[in-house]
Amino acid sequence: MKNLVIGVCGMTEIKRDLYLQKLIDRKENGEIKVITGIRRCGKSYLLFNLYYNYLLQNGVDKDCIIRIALDSPEWEDMLNIQMLNEYIKSKIVPEKINYVFLDEVQFVDGFAKLLNGLNRYSNLDIYVTGSNSKFLSTDILTEFRGRGDEVRVYPLNYAEFVSAFEGSKEEAWKNYYTYGGLPQILARKKDELKAKYLRDLFSKVYLADIVERNSLRGDVVMDTLVNILASSVGSLTNPSKLANTFASKGIKVSDKTIGAYIEYLQDAFLVNKAERYDIKGRKYIASPFKYYFTDVGLRNVRLNFRQQEENHIMENIIYNELLVRDFNVDVGIVEYRTKNAEGKQEKVNLEVDFVCNKGSQRFYIQSAFFIPDREKMEQEQNSLVRINDSFKKIIVVKDDIKPWYNEEGILVLGLQQFLLQPESMLL
Repeated sequence: MKNLVIGVCGMTEIKRDLYLQKLIDRKENGEIKVITGIRRCGKSYLLFNLYYNYLLQNGVDKDCIIRIALDSPEWEDMLNIQMLNEYIKSKIVPEKINYVFLDEVQFVDGFAKLLNGLNRYSNLDIYVTGSNSKFLSTDILTEFRGRGDEVRVYPLNYAEFVSAFEGSKEEAWKNYYTYGGLPQILARKKDELKAKYLRDLFSKVYLADIVERNSLRGDVVMDTLVNILASSVGSLTNPSKLANTFASKGIKVSDKTIGAYIEYLQDAFLVNKAERYDIKGRKYIASPFKYYFTDVGLRNVRLNFRQQEENHIMENIIYNELLVRDFNVDVGIVEYRTKNAEGKQEKVNLEVDFVCNKGSQRFYIQSAFFIPDREKMEQEQNSLVRINDSFKKIIVVKDDIKPWYNEEGILVLGLQQFLLQPESMLL
């Protein structure tokens, strides 16, 4: 029996215990809980259903939970800050803790002022969701004055997806790396319906939001930029290189404009940027960067599912999984000196796919689709063996294998085990 709940519209959805526990841990902590993430990733369901039911099951009276979906037509009047403020205050039950849920709060002009005012009530525990990182983080850092506590929600990771998928692990993986982990994908059984959902969502929701928010009407640059980033996911690039790519397509655009447009995509949680980190020099390198899509299905649909290089998609999925596990993730650079054919010393830079940090923990991870022989193993481990510290080094391979340590002390993990068993990193 699968660990499922039935969501709205009869859709089958996994219990998102990781995020539910984060809300439980922050319950009544005196801060404004800000739940962020790409639209349609499940933020509203997490708050309005899973957390709501948790509160009811733990003795909270439903009259003490105020739920308002600000992106719904029925709550359109509440987009006025004064009306919203008065409505919430009218619903407060005296002498009890009241829980305020505001979905897509960024639609309310002056929302930070509203939340700061409400947060002065000692019997209010406030939770908001939002789909624009810059808009929310700016206000969290300034207007909330340290009283904002962010919980980032991602599309379903592979473990969540598998628990809700009817079929074998092999079928689950093919569906996941093709159509991604947005929860509504699980409600669509045919490939053409999954593709249509992703295509409509990208153009009619995500890009439409970005265009409207940043006044980009009639601008073809954003549409082209998304396709270029999708085509080169995980490759090193920067605005200058991208400007040259545009020029080769006959489109003149400045690197400054491209940099701003990439920030718009990051603000909407569509893409994430991985910076480069000099491991031996212990410093960040200003440029270039790598960009990964928050959901690989959204990446794939932009290319009409033509560029299905499983190795690049696997790297994107591993990156996203590490973010879900709350790691700070960078691309590592290992510099060393060697002699060239002429016997002269020269510097060589090797790449480590991911340098992962969380508290005192650090892991170095290589994504290696296939290691058929010793030569390929030496190629994949070349950067790892040149790191002179004691943190764990891991190579993740596509094959479903039994974990083992090679002669250099590097842990080799199969992809399925890495994604389905987080504790496998500690073996």
